[in-house]
Amino acid sequence: MCAYCPVFFCLERMGCTVEDLVKNARQINQQLARYGVKFGIYKDGEFQERLFPFDAIPRVIQAEEWEKLEKGLSQRVRALNLFLKDIYGQKRIIADGVVPEDFVYRSPGYIPQCEGITPAGGIYSHISGIDLVKGKDGVWYVLEDNLRIPSGASYPLIARTLCRRCSPETFRHNAVVDNRGYGALLRRTMDSVNTGGINVVFTPGRYNAAYFEHSYLAEKSGAALAESGDLYVRDSVLYYRSTKGDQRVGAIYRRVSDDYMDPLAFEPTSLIGIPNLMGVYRAGNVAVLNAFGNGVADDKGIYYFVPKMVRYYLDEEPILSNAPTYLPFYEEDMRYVMEHLDTLVVKDVAEAGGYGVVFGSKLEKEKLESLRQAVIREPRRFIAQEVVDFQDLPIMDEGEQVERKADLRAFVLSGAEETVVWPSGLTRFSRNPDSFIVNSSQGGGFKDTWILSR
Repeated sequence: MCAYCPVFFCLERMGCTVEDLVKNARQINQQLARYGVKFGIYKDGEFQERLFPFDAIPRVIQAEEWEKLEKGLSQRVRALNLFLKDIYGQKRIIADGVVPEDFVYRSPGYIPQCEGITPAGGIYSHISGIDLVKGKDGVWYVLEDNLRIPSGASYPLIARTLCRRCSPETFRHNAVVDNRGYGALLRRTMDSVNTGGINVVFTPGRYNAAYFEHSYLAEKSGAALAESGDLYVRDSVLYYRSTKGDQRVGAIYRRVSDDYMDPLAFEPTSLIGIPNLMGVYRAGNVAVLNAFGNGVADDKGIYYFVPKMVRYYLDEEPILSNAPTYLPFYEEDMRYVMEHLDTLVVKDVAEAGGYGVVFGSKLEKEKLESLRQAVIREPRRFIAQEVVDFQDLPIMDEGEQVERKADLRAFVLSGAEETVVWPSGLTRFSRNPDSFIVNSSQGGGFKDTWILSR
């Protein structure tokens, strides 16, 4: 039995065994496949859909531990929203020398067209996905801030629903905080910034990797699910073509990258965008969740400065810790990275989904030298971090209980009046015993996250 996983104690008290969990997992995965709960990836130029494997042994977080996480996550997202408002406005944090000017304007996520635009309610990141790991020292470390189009909330949401059906006794005998309110929370967030009209979840279509989630969250939040052909702009107002006639849109939860949202403002060849949407947004006639230009704040290089943002904007000490991070952009950090490259993990700031992550300890001498030269040539392109020895969690693998690395994506929803941390989250785990990479695109699985109530 895993010493730090109290779920086994709870299950044993109620007479459940690991065999029960395995039985439930088979049933749940069958239902997930039947309902089309999959993710998609492009590999070798072809689109492939895959089942996102579910493991029935939940991650358990005690109430006291969650209380600290909740405060830290809320604090972090509030600071990041203030940073975005500042960067596209007065730029005080640059003028005061807290964040270097070059670091902002050379970020791939910085969008000059967003200068001077304050979104409805003054909120930029409405749905934030913060990735954390728990070190073996018991400390939670933030690895990434995802403020553009973070995905994953639907998976624990539907998995919990199926778990309840398969084993209702489990939830009668354990004080697990109910996570079924996510749809209502999402709707409340959209309503709080809605400029007058209906709420829409905007999807690029069924060939998107997270299409299941788009349709599922639209249903749960009561929003219309729309593709580009369903939406149009007239007189600086966004409209949705429905069976009831054309309806004005007041809030659009977009699941399309910035570049493809408006072919007249960004990528002109985009066939999945909405022409003139940027004009509607600039006029304040629609709320876009998440706002355009958020990539400047979840740039892996900007991540280094988030604790400084907390102190600068909130005058508070950060509750959550960053992983120890070095910026080759700075001479002192470059020197350290060069001396310790074989023990660090190097990340390309423009990559996502587990790509562009290189462990120096796993490289042969020639490839390590190639990485060294790449960092020297483009210091702004990379960050380096100490390898956090984070906890393994128990999973079932072909009938046997084994331990694998796992992270947690927490979801923080920010409306015009409140910032709320969803009492659940997406726990992803590596299926490779030698890998620290847990992303679904890298073959990982997921499990439910139980927040225990007091």
